[in-house]
Amino acid sequence: MLTVYSSDHSLHHGVELKDGAISESYEKPLRAETVLARVKATGLGDVNSPKSYAPSSYVGAHSQRYVDFLAGAWREWTATGRNCQALPLVWPVRGLPGNEMPQFIDGKLGFFSMDAGSPINSGTWAAVCSSANTALTGMDAVCDGARAAFALCRPPGHHAGREYMGGYCYLNNAAIAAQHCIKRGARRVAILDIDFHHGNGTQDIFYDRSDVLFVSIHGDPRVSYPYFSGYANERGMGAGDGFNLNLPLPKGTAINEYESALHRAGVTIRRHACDALVISLGVDTFEHDPISHFRLRTPDYLRIGEIIEGFDVPTLFVMEGGYMVDEIGINAVNVLLGFEGRV
Repeated sequence: MLTVYSSDHSLHHGVELKDGAISESYEKPLRAETVLARVKATGLGDVNSPKSYAPSSYVGAHSQRYVDFLAGAWREWTATGRNCQALPLVWPVRGLPGNEMPQFIDGKLGFFSMDAGSPINSGTWAAVCSSANTALTGMDAVCDGARAAFALCRPPGHHAGREYMGGYCYLNNAAIAAQHCIKRGARRVAILDIDFHHGNGTQDIFYDRSDVLFVSIHGDPRVSYPYFSGYANERGMGAGDGFNLNLPLPKGTAINEYESALHRAGVTIRRHACDALVISLGVDTFEHDPISHFRLRTPDYLRIGEIIEGFDVPTLFVMEGGYMVDEIGINAVNVLLGFEGRV
């Protein structure tokens, strides 16, 4: 299986507001480096650098003004004399109109974000472009006939909506890849999100569309980030009604219950008759992950890969979460090895 990877991801390393304090982010460069080392150690396949794509390739999944904001945010921030990492301090919450984009950077940061977990620094734009380009390159490989490819993206993307960043995510790599596949002529694409956290951004982007099915298996949002989306009654709207399936699971979920949800997802994906499948591959479902509470074990990821292979669709795996750095490489690559029958 081809792996696409760019070392430019290391240009972004942020902080986050968590537990009442500013601290080093769980989403760090070592995550991707650990996965890459495991890809090479297992002989998964070739590792290629991503091709270059224009920022216009991100528009469709995202709005033009949001892409423009990300491209210029650091410049606008430092023009005020500040050189620390940029974080929002105010959001357009319920009860405020919140429809007019502010002109000043502090207002823009809140307008285009959902939390204080996605800082912007001098290397953020280059890193998120390399991450999106990694997914686009992987999708081109699948569109050109590859059975599967692995886009080793960092920063992750599935919390980034059409016009907002959050949850360590800036550009939605999986959504950008799916949109690219549609542009290349696919009639239908499915996205299956197996990260512990609901892919709220991906849902936001495709919620009113029938050409991209979104299915997410995740922690119950009543007790799990992002809290405000991921409920089972969110089914899509307009043309997208019935093309959004959320499968929230309770604390302590282990492989038997998880596997049942995965088989249910497979039934829906087969019914969609898609030309390509994008997997938002998060392994923060692991039993020792520091910010999640499922109970999957390392061998379980081989089984997950086997089940996904049984969907019998050309597949792009896009790296998302997983914050137990010591095991992230083993667990993520186990999914890919399981998919290839190397168990």
